[in-house]
Amino acid sequence: MKLSTSLGRLRLVGFLEGVSFLLLVGVAMPLKYLAGHPGAVRVMGMTHGVLFLAFVASIIRAHGEYGWPAKRSALLFVAALLPFGPFVADRKLLRGLPE
Repeated sequence: MKLSTSLGRLRLVGFLEGVSFLLLVGVAMPLKYLAGHPGAVRVMGMTHGVLFLAFVASIIRAHGEYGWPAKRSALLFVAALLPFGPFVADRKLLRGLPE
């Protein structure tokens, strides 16, 4: 993965966004509702929100730069809404594409 390309940055941001979503749902929310620590959701929620927006911006940039079909970009966006989605999308839609 080359971070000097839009595709490389998209894959990295997708990975980070996926991890932040899993941490939000799997760690921060249980801490809030089971242990009474709402600060975890506040911090992780903000982090995830920023990474989600960065992922969407990366999709738009890569879509324009590489001339992808709209279907690929739409599937990447939908993947960001699902747990484990960015990891599956990376494997099925991004891995092996020419940078």
